[in-house]
Amino acid sequence: MFKFPKNDTNFHWTNHVMSKMVFYGLSPERIKRVIRSPERSEKGIASDTIAVMQSAGKERGRYEVWVMYAAAKPRISSLKSQVKSQKQDFKNQNIAGRKIIITAWRYPGTSPVREAIPIPTDILEELKKENLI
Repeated sequence: MFKFPKNDTNFHWTNHVMSKMVFYGLSPERIKRVIRSPERSEKGIASDTIAVMQSAGKERGRYEVWVMYAAAKPRISSLKSQVKSQKQDFKNQNIAGRKIIITAWRYPGTSPVREAIPIPTDILEELKKENLI
């Protein structure tokens, strides 16, 4: 039996992604695993979104699991309420860290590489200095 995920301080699940999870047979744990350790990250089709991927399946039945999400931005009204009330501050403290999971899908085979997420040049230089890339 499929169990629908509940919204928490880390993830917000849209109705769209829940219907896609049923259609493609993806579990909430699988989607979280793709987000936590993706093999590839790209800009999402929608503005301010990220698409992440993990490959799966056996040799003949290789496929990729893709998840598109957006990082939630705190609203001005919630920031004002944080200043006004300590209780409200406790409720809204993790809004900025929450990921809004928009959709998920299976791609048969290997998808073509699109535009990667840009890394700022100062961070690239720092990584090169430390011989990490």
